[in-house]
This record gives sequence, structure tokens and C-alpha cells, in this order.
Amino acid sequence: METDNMSEKDIVSGIGKVKTFEGAIEILKDKTDKINFSKLSAIRNKQVILKLANAVKMCSPKSLFINTGSAEDKDCVRNLALQNKEEAKLPIKDHTIHYELKEEQGRIVDRTFYIVDEEERVSSLAKKILRNQAFEDIKEKMSGIMKDMVMIVGFYIRGPKGADASNPAIEITSSAYVAHSADILYRNLFENFDKEIERVKHLYVNIHSQGLNRSEDLPNARVYMDRKCRTTYSINCTYAGNTLLLKKGNHRFSVDKAVYTNRGNELAEHMFITGLEGKKGRFTWIAGAAPSGCGKTTTAMAGTHFVGDDLAQMWIDDKGIIKAINPECGIFGIVEDVNSEGDPILMDLLRNEKTEVIWSNVLIDENGKPHWTGNLEEHSEKGINFYGKWTKGMTDKKGKPVPISHPNARVTLRANALSNCSEKLEDPNGAEIRIITYSGRDSDTMPPVWVAKDTDSGVVIGASIVSAATATEVGAKGVKRAPWANAQFIPGDLADYLDAQFKFFGNKKIDPAHQPIIAGLNYFLTRQSRGGEGKTLLGEKRDVKVWLGWLEARVHNEVEAIKTPIGYIPKYEDLKALFEKALDKEYQCQLYDKQFSFYIDKIITRIDLQIEAYKKETNIAEKLFDILKEQKKGLLALKESCGAIATPLQIESINL
Repeated sequence: METDNMSEKDIVSGIGKVKTFEGAIEILKDKTDKINFSKLSAIRNKQVILKLANAVKMCSPKSLFINTGSAEDKDCVRNLALQNKEEAKLPIKDHTIHYELKEEQGRIVDRTFYIVDEEERVSSLAKKILRNQAFEDIKEKMSGIMKDMVMIVGFYIRGPKGADASNPAIEITSSAYVAHSADILYRNLFENFDKEIERVKHLYVNIHSQGLNRSEDLPNARVYMDRKCRTTYSINCTYAGNTLLLKKGNHRFSVDKAVYTNRGNELAEHMFITGLEGKKGRFTWIAGAAPSGCGKTTTAMAGTHFVGDDLAQMWIDDKGIIKAINPECGIFGIVEDVNSEGDPILMDLLRNEKTEVIWSNVLIDENGKPHWTGNLEEHSEKGINFYGKWTKGMTDKKGKPVPISHPNARVTLRANALSNCSEKLEDPNGAEIRIITYSGRDSDTMPPVWVAKDTDSGVVIGASIVSAATATEVGAKGVKRAPWANAQFIPGDLADYLDAQFKFFGNKKIDPAHQPIIAGLNYFLTRQSRGGEGKTLLGEKRDVKVWLGWLEARVHNEVEAIKTPIGYIPKYEDLKALFEKALDKEYQCQLYDKQFSFYIDKIITRIDLQIEAYKKETNIAEKLFDILKEQKKGLLALKESCGAIATPLQIESINL
């Protein structure tokens, strides 16, 4: 992949037509007052200045605000968000509420495209548009889009300064809400920005405008990602997943970088990072993938030492140890089902005057208090929410009940406000990862936790995630494949990404004493799926502390396991002891049997789904098919011995 952002293919440069550094400086001077122009003197990188000047020429803002990350500049951004009515104050100090258009409550995957050249391949799960078509569409939709608006420019680093896997990025936006969110979620590195670009030799650029922010403009909303020039464009939208392009837009570029520039030595994953305290004060670090809305934040918070809840950059250091950093320093988390029972640390920040919080798409009652689905609190019967004025029992135009909050309602806050936040969040050396987990919203098939027999089988667990659709995507329905919980953010062929996974976890540089275990994780099994009644969870959300605790003990060889055709599952006595220690809770053998029995036909159906899906891809490694077929063969043999449902005791007695 090209790394020169000023390639002749660069669309914003083609529209703006600014070619010289001197010409760029004059354009920027014309759009800034003395204070903001003097700030720019700290940025001398030619790519940055030219990119910014061309964005100005294309978008035609009335003025330019340079956000250096100073307390004064951050205050200006916050105040502008209030002035523009993008946010409104709430009674708790530094808490504000933001609403998106009710038709744009998630990622607009149907209007999100990779910009490609002729014959260029992209993921079969993604949409693409030819470069010349994208040029014309961006020119039409973004030319003059910031008329009478302030263009806000922030200079960030995705990860701790100086970390091997950190990436510098610019966020250019006309939305003060987006700029405010960026200041909470990312590290403003204005003073050292040029040095970081020089260190890593690349740059990500993001250009966004909400336009007039009207529902009628949403059919013309677009998100474009230019992999060759590592530039994103976001047009006519407001939801942070579509506009805060430092997040998933730049994550895609980091995936590309890992797959095509540094394959086998680096990964960019849709993963939380959390630490768990074990015996004698030992810390074990865990990274885990799950699709948005499937429990990543809850699982991350289950650890004793929090680093991140959404993204992870991983690499193998010179000692053969897998390290990980969080490219973010804040949380943009789904608030539905966050409550004091399962998320006491997060709830403390949401209900008390302790840190800055941006709420989105929840109900605000007449006293200015936020309410949301699943918080286990008494709710107001009226207020303002994502739908407008809301009263209990109201329905939409189709007669469907309007919930108190949108399923994708969010909270944005700084991670270091959490009482369990680790100093590793800002450590450029990263955290040593010993456990990798993959999970989805699986109500009826896989057990709560299982460990792959080797790293190749672990990669296949990641490749085989299946999840119920969540509210994070506009229009998503049903159950679908979600490979590595990262598939929507994989720009290239899945075959290349799969190969990168096999090469990374199978890298001979990894010290065998530090080789991580790879596991599947699932705490969404329902009572109905195991012969009971109702769609409530078979167990509790907080039980994830035990599943993680068992993995922590397993990687340190402190517990044995039952060997199965898909990997290793826990023994009852080990879990019983962990439930008592971690949760002061009795764990019944009957519940264990329901959770860990194999419903063999369902697992085989899941395997067949993966085999058929990957057969449609090109150049998929045969290793994946061999592993899946071996698992299916073992399951069929198990069924022959035990019947369609095999209990853990039956599986153990067969001695596979």
C-alpha cells in the first residue's frame, strides 16, 4: 500500500488544487485569526499543511480553529458544541446530551465505501467505488459544505506517544460535538505531531462535515475510505461511528498496515484490553474481540485493571512477547444494560459528579436526569429522547413501541476516570497479552468458555464468530457471521487477513513461555436454548468474571480441563471454587451441565456455515478447512457415542 498522503491520486488535493507549501500557507492565513495562525507555526510538515489547505479549499469554511489540546482550546470546543446546539448541558457538572437524527442511530454500512482503482480487490464483505466516481461524488457533496461554519482541526496520536504501533492522525470537522468527542477519546499531540510523523513515516487524515444536519440529506450521507492515501471522507452525517473517523475509519487503515506492510509481526484488532489479578499479586493481560453491542465494554470492566474496551494494536517485541496498546484513551460505549449490578465502576461515573460525560440518544427527564433501557432503576414516564418528546407507551408510525432509549445509545468519557484504569493505558511498551478471546451474541450454541488446542485452532475460533445483529448498524437484522468481530473493518481480502492471523500467532519469534492461549467466550446463552423457558440469560452477565478467571488460571497451568472436539472446557469443581471466590456465589452442577453440554447438531450446523461461507472466498488457507473438518469429525463421533446432547461428564468419560 502507498503511504504518501500527497499521492497524485489524492482526491482532496485534486479538488483543492493547492500544490505548493507557500500557497497552502497563504490559504490558511486567510482563514485564521492571528492566534490560530500562530498556532500553526508549530506544524511544518509539508503533507499536513497541504492536506489542510486543500480541505479548506474544498469545504470553504468561514474560519479555521486549530485545537492544540490546551485547556483553553478544549473549552472553546465544548462551548462551541453548546452554542451550536449540538450538545446541551445536564445538571451534573460536565455532563452533556447529544442527539443524532433519529434515522441515523448507527453506522451507515449501506453508504460506506472503499475507494478503489481498477482491478483493486477489497473484502467481499465491503462495498467499493471506483476512484474517479468517488472523486466526482466527493467534489459534488463536499464542495462548500462548510460554508458559514468553523472548520475545527485536531492533531492526535492513536496510541501512547512513542509506542511501536501508534499512528498519528488529523481530524478535520465542522462539528464541535465530533471535535469534543475526539478530545475525550484520543490524545491530542499537537506539539509533537511533526516528530511522530517523522518517527512512523505515515499519517492518517479525516475530513468530515455534517452539512445542514437534516433528515432529508441522509440519502446523500456517505463515508469514503481511501486506503492508498489513508484519508477518510464523511458527509452529511452526525453519529460518531460515521463521523469520528479517528475511530473505525483509521482502524481500517491500521488493519491494512498490519496485513500488507508488517504481516506476521503486527495486528490491529477490534478488541478490549484488560488485566486480571491472579495468585500472589500476579497480573495477566487479556485481549478480546466481540462485535459492537456484544459485551466488549462489560468484559473489559470485569478485569481488575482496565486498558481499553474497543480497539487494540498488537505487535511482537524483540523479546518474543506479544504486546498491545489501546489506540484510544477514552470510552465510546453502548449504555443499554449498563447497571450497578454488572457495571458498578462505570455507573459510579455516570451517576455522580466525577468526570466529563457526553450522553447520546438516552431519555432526559424534566429534571435533566438520563434514563436508559436495562439500568435497573425506576424510569421517568416522560422526557426527551432520540425520537423527540417521549411518553411511556408511545408507538412509532409503524405501531412499534418507542423504547426509553435507543439500543445504540452511548456514553463518551475518559478511561482514566475509571477507578480500575491501569497505568498501562499510557505505557508505550504496552501490556503483555497472554489470553485472547473471541465472542459474539450467541444465544443457543457455544458454551460460555472454551480454549483452542493450539494457536491455529484459536485463529479459527476468531474466524468463526457468529452473532445476532445489533443496533450499532442501521438496518441490520438476524444472525450473521462476524469474523474476528473485525470483518467490517478489514479492507482487503479475508484470505490475506486470515493469513496474517496465522502468521502472527504462529510466528516463531514468540517465546514459547509467553505464548498466549486463544479462547471462545459466550455469556449470551438463554434458558430457552437449554430446555428452559424465557429468553433471559442462562446465568448472569457478571459471570464473565469467572470465565476470565478460569482462563487466567488455565494459562498459568493451575487448572486442568476436559478435552473436546472443539477444544478444552472447564471442570465443574474449578468453576465452583471460582464462583465462590470471585462472586461469592454458589454455582450449581445442574447449571454447569446446561451451560457446558454440547448440543452437537447446532455446533455442526455452525461449522457447516463457516465451511460454506469460506469456500466462496478466494485463496483461503486450507488449514482453516482442515481444522473445521477435524472438529466436525470429532463431533459426529461424539454424537454416535452420546447422542445429540453430550454432557461434560459424558465427554470426559470418552477420553477423546
